[in-house]
Amino acid sequence: MSFRNTIGITDALPQGTGSQNDWGISCGSLHLCRLEKGQVSPMKILFASSEALPFAASGGLADVVGSLPAALSQKKGMDCRVVLPLYRSITPEVRNRMTFLKDINVEVGWRKQYCGIYTIAVGSVTYYLLDNPYYFMRDGMYGFYDDCERFIFFSRAVLEILPELGWKPDIIHCNDWQTAMIPVFYRVLYQYHQEYENIRILYTIHNIQYQGVYGKEVITELMGIPTYHTNLLEFDGMVNLMKGAIETADRITTVSPTYAKEILDPWYSYGMDRALVRRQDGIVGILNGIDVVSYNPETDPNIPKHYSAAKIQGKKDCRKALLEECHLTDTNAPVIGIVTRFVAHKGIQLVQQTFHEMLQMGCRFVILGSGERLYEDFFREMQAEYPEQVHVTVGFVPAMARRIYAGADIFLMPSQNEPCGLAQMVAMRYGTIPVVRETGGLKDTVVPYNEYEKTGTGFTFAHYNADDLLYTINYAKKIYFDHREDWNDIVKRGMQQDFSWGSSALQYQGMYDWIMRGMQN
Repeated sequence: MSFRNTIGITDALPQGTGSQNDWGISCGSLHLCRLEKGQVSPMKILFASSEALPFAASGGLADVVGSLPAALSQKKGMDCRVVLPLYRSITPEVRNRMTFLKDINVEVGWRKQYCGIYTIAVGSVTYYLLDNPYYFMRDGMYGFYDDCERFIFFSRAVLEILPELGWKPDIIHCNDWQTAMIPVFYRVLYQYHQEYENIRILYTIHNIQYQGVYGKEVITELMGIPTYHTNLLEFDGMVNLMKGAIETADRITTVSPTYAKEILDPWYSYGMDRALVRRQDGIVGILNGIDVVSYNPETDPNIPKHYSAAKIQGKKDCRKALLEECHLTDTNAPVIGIVTRFVAHKGIQLVQQTFHEMLQMGCRFVILGSGERLYEDFFREMQAEYPEQVHVTVGFVPAMARRIYAGADIFLMPSQNEPCGLAQMVAMRYGTIPVVRETGGLKDTVVPYNEYEKTGTGFTFAHYNADDLLYTINYAKKIYFDHREDWNDIVKRGMQQDFSWGSSALQYQGMYDWIMRGMQN
């Protein structure tokens, strides 16, 4: 069972492109292979990303690039590979398992920089890790004064390594601003070279807030592209890397259908709506999935008791264990879990404004996260003031996150904006009912409870308003106490949703086919 509300790939496919004899498909169906001179060959996709599990991660991007290629290769038969930087954080154990291919020089403006190419296979996916100690042998992945230079180097290197691999992708799938220069470099410098011909580029916006905005001097100092192409990158008097990708990629996707619409609105777009509106007919939202093998309450080794939708008793044991671990008293009031980054767009301001009222309702809070000092200090103060009701862990402890997903009754996610969100899907997988604001992927994944029709998988509110959040929490508390059978049904419906990568992989497969058909016609 799945309620995924996605912008349909087949509905958006251009009519009259390709033919069933050429492709083995019609426009209304999806297929994974191209037919070339009577031979069937798997489509070849190269994912370019600044992070990917299991090697380097700072957020949801790593989950996506760590999961989608595997889903496409295992279930759809595609030849998927991933390229990312070789960061210092990658362990010696992993480094010892890598194979060194060769080293090359990569132009960064007027300079040539070393790039070592390493490879390793993880399951069915081949990874290429690009080495440059000056750029990547640092503590952390982002936040350095020369991030622009680092990822211009990486983007150029992704294209430079292709002739060395003995493997040519049909499509390069780029992700976020760190790889936004790949389509720009390809259009300006590479597409007419024989070994690069007929490559298509898909660009995915995971979070439009981060665009890669720098001064115009980087064009001449770092990029090495002719000045008559600078209009591709200029935006509001600056260089905007994301804008360059929007101008030059073959197709643009983002990570949920609602977010695909929202980023055309100035309220959500951080100014980029003016560039996106020219391509709005071609922006497709494809919802991310989660790793349902790892996130499985029936087998998760991080939780004290296993359970399922059919045998739910173990969740009560997880709730009891979580309260004991956090030294919180149990008054049978709802336990609210929060696992998030403490930043404004996650809706932490709404939590601040309503926190005392929610505590007066008797709610217990188990909170895990880190971010802006202002919010960290607030939650620490609340724990000190209400030690029997509030437990806060500043930082990120993956095993603790799992215990919160399993032990909480409510998962609170009142985001100001949320491109996709994974936590609400994980929470439902563990039988914890989400309370979310209707934005981005939260709107696409959480169906609001309807007490008359007995439907829904969570509780939602539309306006970014503290009163609306408080009303929704109070309503959820009422159902929790007064309509326990309905509450348990909501839990079960959430656990039965299909949030696997299978559905998303099928839609990306259709998108790739669409791009390749466009190339052939």
